[in-house]
Amino acid sequence: MFKKNRESVALFGGSFDPPHLGHKTVIEEALKALEIDKLIVIPTFLNPFKTLSHFTVLERFSLSKELFNVFEKVIISDYEINQKKPTPTVETLKYFMKKYEVLYLIVGADNLENIEKWKAFEYLNAQIIWVVATRSGYEIKSDKLRDFKVLNISVDISSTQIRNTMTKENS
Repeated sequence: MFKKNRESVALFGGSFDPPHLGHKTVIEEALKALEIDKLIVIPTFLNPFKTLSHFTVLERFSLSKELFNVFEKVIISDYEINQKKPTPTVETLKYFMKKYEVLYLIVGADNLENIEKWKAFEYLNAQIIWVVATRSGYEIKSDKLRDFKVLNISVDISSTQIRNTMTKENS
């Protein structure tokens, strides 16, 4: 049987500020739905659309490893963290394309509203199949995406909600 030279992967980047059950559910569902060898989780150094993170880079990376290392096919990458600056997704994609066959890019439905503002969106759109994780309060509109799959995620939690709860508890 013919063996592919490179492993097929899906990339799942984000702030993970903090990583939570919703992120974990996205990973579980992606591993079930996508025919891939690996799923690579990539915590950002800093989201290009944000000015700060609640947790430090090392805390977010460590928490991500702790939460997601339970999955055999998951790799937690420090690529963007090691850049020590906000890294556009297109740069991350090109980096991983050198080693893997990158088939999918996993995003939350909350990203769709401004996705065409991502650096080199047209290039991204031509290279990968988008995997959109549903999120309460966000509609999935497909007019900007060339090709996409939907992951139905029923966990109604966000990093913002967790941070807001932490802030109230510490007040």
